[in-house]
Amino acid sequence: MGVHKIQPKDHLKPQNLEGISNEQIEPHFEAHYKGYVAKYNEIQEKLADQNFADRSKANQNYSEYRELKVEETFNYMGVVLHELYFGMLAPGGKGEPSEALKKKIEEDLGGLDACTNELKAAAIAFRGWAILGLDIFSGRLVVNGLDAHNVYNLTGLIPLIVIDTYEHAYYVDYKNKRPPYIDAFFKNINWDVVNERFEKAMKAYEALKDFIK
Repeated sequence: MGVHKIQPKDHLKPQNLEGISNEQIEPHFEAHYKGYVAKYNEIQEKLADQNFADRSKANQNYSEYRELKVEETFNYMGVVLHELYFGMLAPGGKGEPSEALKKKIEEDLGGLDACTNELKAAAIAFRGWAILGLDIFSGRLVVNGLDAHNVYNLTGLIPLIVIDTYEHAYYVDYKNKRPPYIDAFFKNINWDVVNERFEKAMKAYEALKDFIK
């Protein structure tokens, strides 16, 4: 079995955002995001070594195999969530929600203002991430919050809007003050990207809506 490795996606690095400085983005992208990539690859190397991660010694309280699998989820979700986050940012924002997305938000969350308020509340309440996503099983838009990359994830939630609420996302610009960072985030949403994600998520839902019978 070959070792699965991933590469950082340098083209996703945003620059010249409104209210989120390049000085803030630099360590966030180069140290944190790329750090998760590096650690995920290191973990894959160790999991591929049957002698290092001896499956026969797996234990729910502690084992090398358990620890590697736990940190695999942490680092891999750290990679994916950061790519979703960076990939939807554009200087000063771009476009607007499509008619189909606005209709869906109205149906499921009571309108764009209500959705924004819900997302902002989640971004204050949760220590890691706030997410607007499509639940692949119900077909509903849902606001979810994570306390870490791999804590409180909803199985089957396809992320559309992803807000990093770890302090590393805003400390350079705002120290420990999260609300102004969240306001800045909303000024830089690339709705063209969000609309495309929504279209693809709805197609995935249509393909999988009978997945659970």
